[in-house]
Amino acid sequence: MRFHRGWIEPVMPVPYVPTLGPVRREDPLPGLFEAVVEVAGTGRFLPYDKDRRWSDTKAEHVLVDAIEHDHRQTLVPTLVERGAGVVKVHVYGAAPDGLSAGADLARKLASVHGAAKARVVWFLGPDQPEAYAQGVGTRVQLKDFNDGPGQAPGVPVHEDKQIPEEAGFGAFAEQMAADGFAFLHEQMRAGTVGPVLTVLHDGRVAGAIGPMETMADASGAARLLPQYFGVLSQFRGCGYGRALWRAAMRWGHQHSAAYQLLQTEVGGASDRLCAAEGLTSLGFVNQRDA
Repeated sequence: MRFHRGWIEPVMPVPYVPTLGPVRREDPLPGLFEAVVEVAGTGRFLPYDKDRRWSDTKAEHVLVDAIEHDHRQTLVPTLVERGAGVVKVHVYGAAPDGLSAGADLARKLASVHGAAKARVVWFLGPDQPEAYAQGVGTRVQLKDFNDGPGQAPGVPVHEDKQIPEEAGFGAFAEQMAADGFAFLHEQMRAGTVGPVLTVLHDGRVAGAIGPMETMADASGAARLLPQYFGVLSQFRGCGYGRALWRAAMRWGHQHSAAYQLLQTEVGGASDRLCAAEGLTSLGFVNQRDA
């Protein structure tokens, strides 16, 4: 299927490609849309898909036959074949009935494919009030490493592929399981991921960010991949989160990354930190049940 640049780009307030996530505005957007359509249903990863580091098979694919694409709006449905299944319809456009049309399509396709959930995804530009995305959205953030490595962390930060057991990373990961660290700990023990940066308090892990890895994007530019990031609640406010973030950005710069893209919960701690550290907001990605 061909996506028309003159149809999709004017109704895309955030550069976001279904199944791939956020990209840069200068990336080949219609080509990326066509690429995810080409591999739909095969289980294959595109070579620049950040999710391929976690699995051998792609769990989400575009439902090609249900795409709606014209000069007014574009609806791109996807099916997540994980757990009980989720259908998501990505709505590009500002038509008054866009969200309701997307929700209707999501419910219909969820029934057809036996998915337990139906969701609608929509986008707001960076100039929109963040209140519109509060509770339903994430902010797409861009770190440009052409601006340099940034400030040095204010406290010592350690880099390890395997963190010494006496540092208590396993206990930290268990307490931070909701933030993905239990999964990350499993990957570290299997030796399948890059290093993790940590800060210690009295010799024990108080906060961590990782894994630290880069991957080439569709244009061949190296990007720093998103990380799991968290500090134990009893140590928040000590400057550990900011130190970890700055160390991660210096790692990216030292390893020749051109940029990093990530999504932060609007109004959350990471969102406020990214704003304070000078990242550029590319807009908001919102979703709710259909």
